[in-house]
Amino acid sequence: MMLLGALIAGTISVAAQANPGAVGEISYPKGSIGYEALMRGDNERAVAQILASEQVSKHDPAKLLNLGRAYARMGQTEQAAGYFKAAMQARESVDLVLADGRVMNSKVAARKSFANLQTRVATR
Repeated sequence: MMLLGALIAGTISVAAQANPGAVGEISYPKGSIGYEALMRGDNERAVAQILASEQVSKHDPAKLLNLGRAYARMGQTEQAAGYFKAAMQARESVDLVLADGRVMNSKVAARKSFANLQTRVATR
């Protein structure tokens, strides 16, 4: 991920452990956090999928981070910043599996994504 290094693939749970070779959402219904659409670069579809998903809380950190990522890619920096801030301020903090297999806490990922977005905006 340009903003962070990778897209959010999902959360670590007892049922789905981090697997660097895994592709797709982990511990989430298919399409609910827009992972595959983001991997294809289809940001509009990712946003539509994420916003339409009622199976995942609107406060879920993976959902918020992937929405931020999609909006940032579309140049909608205010919306992206809002989603990154929401992920930073979320009551819930989870360990996320990034698309490259790294594991990162959702609040750390949100802070890094927000800082990277601010740097991009400042250098325009």
